[in-house]
Amino acid sequence: MGLLGAIEAGGTKFVVAVADRDFNIIERDAFPTLDGKKTLDKVIEFFDKFDDIEAIGIAAFGPIDIVEGSRTYGHVLDTPKRGWSGYDFLGRMKAWRDIPYFWTTDVNGAGWAEFMTGAAKDVDNMVYLTVGTGVGAGIVSGGKMLAGYGHPEAGHILLQKHPKDTYKGHCPFHGDKCLEGLAAGPAIEDRWGMSAKEIPDDHLAWEIEAFYLAQAAVDYTMILRPEKIVFGGGVPHREVLFPMIRKSFAEQMKDYLATPQLEDYIVPVANGDNAGILGCFYLAESLLAEEK
Repeated sequence: MGLLGAIEAGGTKFVVAVADRDFNIIERDAFPTLDGKKTLDKVIEFFDKFDDIEAIGIAAFGPIDIVEGSRTYGHVLDTPKRGWSGYDFLGRMKAWRDIPYFWTTDVNGAGWAEFMTGAAKDVDNMVYLTVGTGVGAGIVSGGKMLAGYGHPEAGHILLQKHPKDTYKGHCPFHGDKCLEGLAAGPAIEDRWGMSAKEIPDDHLAWEIEAFYLAQAAVDYTMILRPEKIVFGGGVPHREVLFPMIRKSFAEQMKDYLATPQLEDYIVPVANGDNAGILGCFYLAESLLAEEK
C-alpha cells in the first residue's frame, strides 16, 4: 500500500509529513509560512521525494473556501497574511499531482484527531476550541465535521465583557466584542503587557480569561449540546485555567442545562502538538476508505 501525506498549514509555520497506512511517520519537516507560491514551492519540494503518496490531508489557516462547486473552492479567502488572499492552494497541489486531497481548516484537522484518538474519542458530538494566536473551533456533530455555507468561525462569537475588563479588544473586525478579540494570546499580551507564559497563576488575567472561555462553552452548549468540549492551543497549556473555566461555566450556566460532569466535559487535548498532523493523516485515509 502507498503512503499518506499531511500538510498542517499554519499562519506562522507549515508542517509537512508522510506516513504509512498505519500512521507511522516516515519523514516530517517544518518551515516558516511565506507567501503562497514560495511556501507551496517548499511543500512540493518535500513531497517530490515520494512517488507513492496516495492521498494528502490539508488543514489550512483560514478563512478558506471548503464548498465544493464554489468558484473559489480550494482558495484561501481574504486574510491579513500577505501573499495569501485569493491564493488557489488546492489548485496548486492538484496541478502538482492529481491525487485525492482532503481540504479543511487547521482547527478542523486538529479537532478531528481529538475526535478519532484523543480527548473526544469516546463521543460522537464535540467542540474543539484552539486558543492561541487566534481562536478557532472544529465541531463534530453525529460523527461528521460540521459545515454549511462555509466552515464555522466559532472563535468570533460575540460575548459580554467581564465587569473588570477595560481592554479595547484585539480583533480588527469586532474589537472587544468577540471571543478572539478578548481571549486570544495577543489579546492577553496586549492587555497585560506580558505573554500568557509570564503571567502568575494568581493574576486577575486568568479570572478574566476563564470567564470568556467559559462563556463560549456555555454558548456552544446551548446551541450544539456537545458531549465534550476540548480546549487546545498555547493558552490552555496553563494548568490553572481548567478549574477556573469549569467553575465559571457552572456559575454562568446557573443549572439551566444538564451536562456531563465538568471534569469530563471541559477537557484539555490528548494529542498535544501532534493533533494537526495526525488529523491530516486520518482525513487522507478516510478518502481512500471511501474509494473502496
